[in-house]
Amino acid sequence: MNKYHAKKTVYDGITFDYKKEADRYAELKLLERGHVITDLRRQVCYIIAPACTVDGVKFSTEYYIADFVYHKGGKLVVEDVNGYRTNEYKLKRHLMALNYQIVVVET
Repeated sequence: MNKYHAKKTVYDGITFDYKKEADRYAELKLLERGHVITDLRRQVCYIIAPACTVDGVKFSTEYYIADFVYHKGGKLVVEDVNGYRTNEYKLKRHLMALNYQIVVVET
C-alpha cells in the first residue's frame, strides 16, 4: 500500500501502482487491438523544467511521467490515471500545456 492506500496490481506481466491504472491499460490494449488507437506507450517521460543554476543555487531537471501516450484519430493523446490530484500534479499538468501545448487527459 502506498500513502493513498492504492494496491499494486499485476496485469499482462506489468506491475502497476494502482488497480485503476491496470484496468485502464487493459481497456487501452483492447482499443489498440481494435485499431481505435495506435502506438500505445506507458510511462512516457517529458522534461518540463530543465536543470539550471541561479545565483549559485542548482536546480535539478523536473519531469512529468505520463501514464499512457497513444494516437487516436491522428492526434497525440497524453493520459494520466488519477485518483487524487495533488498540487504537484496540477503544476506539472500546467507545465505540460505551457511547454508542449499538450492538455493531459485525466481518467
